[in-house]
Amino acid sequence: MCGIVGYIGESDAKEILLKGLERLEYRGYDSAGIAVRNTDGVTVFKEKGRIADLRAEVDLNVEAVTGIGHTRWATHGVPNHVNAHPHQSTTERFTLVHNGVIENYHHLQRDYLEGVEMQSDTDTEIIVQLIERFSKQGLSTREAFTKTLELLKGSYALALLDAEEAQTIYVAKNKSPLLVGLGEEFNVVASDAMAMLQVTDQFVELMDKEIVIVNKESVEIYTLEGERIHRQPFTAEIDMNDIEKGTYPHYMLKEIDEQPAVVRRIIQNYQDENDELTIEQDVLEALKQADRLYIIAAGTSYHAGLIGKEYIEKMAQIPVEVHIASEFGYNMPLLSEKPLFIFISQSGETADSRQVLVKVKELGHPALTITNVAGSTLSREADYTLLLHAGPEIAVASTKAYTAQLAVMAILSSVTAKAKGIDIGFDLEQELSIAANAIQTQVDDKENMEDIAREYLAVTRNCFFIGRNVDYYVGLEGALKLKEISYIQAEGFAGGELKHGTIALIEEGTPVIALATQEAVNLNIRGNVKEVAARGAYPCIISMEGLAEEGDRLVLPRVHELLTPIVSVIPLQLISYYAALHRDCDVDKPRNLAKSVTVE
Repeated sequence: MCGIVGYIGESDAKEILLKGLERLEYRGYDSAGIAVRNTDGVTVFKEKGRIADLRAEVDLNVEAVTGIGHTRWATHGVPNHVNAHPHQSTTERFTLVHNGVIENYHHLQRDYLEGVEMQSDTDTEIIVQLIERFSKQGLSTREAFTKTLELLKGSYALALLDAEEAQTIYVAKNKSPLLVGLGEEFNVVASDAMAMLQVTDQFVELMDKEIVIVNKESVEIYTLEGERIHRQPFTAEIDMNDIEKGTYPHYMLKEIDEQPAVVRRIIQNYQDENDELTIEQDVLEALKQADRLYIIAAGTSYHAGLIGKEYIEKMAQIPVEVHIASEFGYNMPLLSEKPLFIFISQSGETADSRQVLVKVKELGHPALTITNVAGSTLSREADYTLLLHAGPEIAVASTKAYTAQLAVMAILSSVTAKAKGIDIGFDLEQELSIAANAIQTQVDDKENMEDIAREYLAVTRNCFFIGRNVDYYVGLEGALKLKEISYIQAEGFAGGELKHGTIALIEEGTPVIALATQEAVNLNIRGNVKEVAARGAYPCIISMEGLAEEGDRLVLPRVHELLTPIVSVIPLQLISYYAALHRDCDVDKPRNLAKSVTVE
């Protein structure tokens, strides 16, 4: 998830912007930039790489009290200096930063910008060029900005500088988060309050399709139709917990929203100097030498392990078994001659898994821990560690750690396959980036997810999830999310098992959420849906683009079939969140549960 900052006031804008961008580094990014305005006009500094690289490029002699900044993860165009934000119009009068994805940018370029030579490969440049085109037609900056916004389809958070207006930042949003912070003789703009807590704790929440005129002494909010909106600021409490949560009502919602950034950060952290996906050589050798892998996990991590088995066997062609930690420790099966154990744990402190690790080490077998916490017990005591790089996960119901586990295991499988000389037939890095964009589309569609939760889960006492192949495993995770935070009795089943007993539980109006993302079994799962519908169930089909049929409740953007679990779990997380919210449950701290299970 990209990050935006802006400042207008009396102080040095450069340093405030850079510090704000540093606060947003957790989001994941591959380039960064700032633009500052003074009497000489607008000056842009941007660079591929880290904020530290950008700092080195900023001319400290340029004095300015107005500016905007951005951290970018490439969606349209490769990560490089040209595609980094901010972007400028042809005459350099207008300068823009943008979060989100403009779905109709090709049509806008074709219909409105014929003959305009683009400098980048981004959808963002289309926006700033449109503003200039409409300005040249005689519209004021505000009018040109408004007209452009009316044409955009997709998600956006925008901050715009006009070189001819010294004391204004134009701001707007749709689906992507953006706030305005208030101060004495200054105001700021930020994707997350955390970015600007260094200068203020007073923030105004912006709503979709509003235009905001930010000056150093005032903030004016308007609808696209020109109606003035008055909204009171809120105080962002300054303590560590609230800094982590920002302005989100719950950690869980924040952590769901962070998932596109987490996947992108994982890609970044598992790249070598040639931008190729890699893992440490000793881990790779251990995998190559193993004749069988044993994945040990619990709860959400166990569900991730089931999908990890699919990745490893299909890509790296190594046999895999997946076991529940609490069962394996007291009922260990016959092991292969050269086993490698993989422990999956968000916290790295799971007691059930640790007692297995102790026994494994006593037997002299190698172990790899995949965890979110460096230096945790499972990480320290295993031979090898792969980190999830998901950032702190506070909500009890795991969301971003789960998708991180899938992404890391996909990379593990791909790199191992390459080391063994196996061609997996696709570019995993590219496909993971596509999946990250698809996740963003889902987290931006919260209103629809809330409608589904209200329609299917408002009063029900139970709910079933069905799927086949990896969809079955995702259904298990969806059922776990729903039951643990909303207390709705929920179960996940393999679609083909319905007729072997489960269908007896179907009653009139029973919600059944069916996943249909796998081409080979698409018709089979749809047949299962007809079976439950004939007995009174209320089915909700979530399908993949290319497999969708009339009547499907939600259609996911198309991604590589192996990576569908990284995307299809997102609506299940959001539906569970809203179901719990509507039932007045404690979303972040469900009853009887703890974040880190440190007892068996």
